[in-house]
Amino acid sequence: MIGRRELITLFGGVAAWPLAARAQQTTPIIGILAAPAPPYAENISAIRRGLSEVGFVEGRNLAMEFRWAEGQLDRLPALAADLVKRQVALIVTVGGTAPLAAAQNATSTIPIVFHMGADPVSLGFVKSFNRPGGNVTGISLVQVALAAKRLEVLRELVPAGRSIGLLINPANPNVETVIPELRATARALGLELVVGYAGSESDLDVAFESFAGGRVQALLVDSDAVFFSRLRHINAAAARHSIPAMYVSRQYVEGGGLMSYGANVADAYREVGIYAGKILKGVHPTDLPVLQPTKFELVINLQTARSLGLTVPQTLLVAADEVIE
Repeated sequence: MIGRRELITLFGGVAAWPLAARAQQTTPIIGILAAPAPPYAENISAIRRGLSEVGFVEGRNLAMEFRWAEGQLDRLPALAADLVKRQVALIVTVGGTAPLAAAQNATSTIPIVFHMGADPVSLGFVKSFNRPGGNVTGISLVQVALAAKRLEVLRELVPAGRSIGLLINPANPNVETVIPELRATARALGLELVVGYAGSESDLDVAFESFAGGRVQALLVDSDAVFFSRLRHINAAAARHSIPAMYVSRQYVEGGGLMSYGANVADAYREVGIYAGKILKGVHPTDLPVLQPTKFELVINLQTARSLGLTVPQTLLVAADEVIE
């Protein structure tokens, strides 16, 4: 990591540089390495809020460099290497495990703060939740653990449904864990799980055609950066095929989706910003345990339910943290 002292030492001898140029070099730079295309305005704003809570404001005492892979994961290693070459003080990874893997391969010294839905311990990114080790820490939204709960809630909404679809990205590392867990939960509930794979926008259309042709009566959409960056496309496909869908975060529901259950994603990004600020102030990543959310929210869009001809049970309405009219 190249911090303030090293930069001052490196550039202090260049007396001919203007004062403003030298001052710019002492301003820490955070690199944002993201897998999807950038429709992440709300989440980036949340990172900025977290940073401001610990005293860092972009344009005042902080700079930010953005590198978006636009959904092309093979671009991530070069983008990560570019941030390292730029000598950023810290890297924040957004959009799952692929950006974190690229950042870890690019540097073992620059601190990395991640935001992901997967288990970083089982995937080998950190040693443990309490003592992550190395130069990496962040927040995990424990999406795999919540998948079964989402299925149970979806069944309560569509009690007559017996065939439930699962939309999942075959490149997502959660695949090998999510599918067996959901199959077991589905069997216990007397349901059949129909898996549809999609890693691109064109795959999404094929998957939805398959769900509709197989008469899937409800759908779970897995946590994935590719899906999140195409949430409008997914919502439109679910509406077009009249399939009730359960999502992982409220952004889908605010965009017209039916229902979501999960952690508040914006608040998680705010925590990422707080961690980034603490590291900039000198805290070592290994002294910051990997965070997991403790509060989960159920959000229901009643207008979407009506358009699908669904009556939301009173039990779900009472349990919901927010009902969008």
